[in-house]
Amino acid sequence: MVRIEEYVLEGRSPFRRWFDGLDAQAASGVTVAIERLADGNVSNVKSIGEGAAELKINRGPGYRVYFGWDGQALVILLGGGTKRRQRNDIDAALRCWRDYKARKRSQR
Repeated sequence: MVRIEEYVLEGRSPFRRWFDGLDAQAASGVTVAIERLADGNVSNVKSIGEGAAELKINRGPGYRVYFGWDGQALVILLGGGTKRRQRNDIDAALRCWRDYKARKRSQR
């Protein structure tokens, strides 16, 4: 089983901020998709570069969850969005991922 954690910067999680704005039905679909990811199901995952990826959820406006792989057993949730804002959301997720990796290197 893969462990799922949220990226946090200055006490805030971009993923949580996005997720908390979803309606109940959308939140349920996102939660199920993340649980499947934790179980190892990567069928709807696509790389966005630099070790980060996009989990596609084919519901509503085309929800996306952005995350990074930290080894094979840890996923860091970076953010979320929809197909409409995909490019901006990917850019934001990659900025978070770069920051996460830089902070991890500096802790060594």
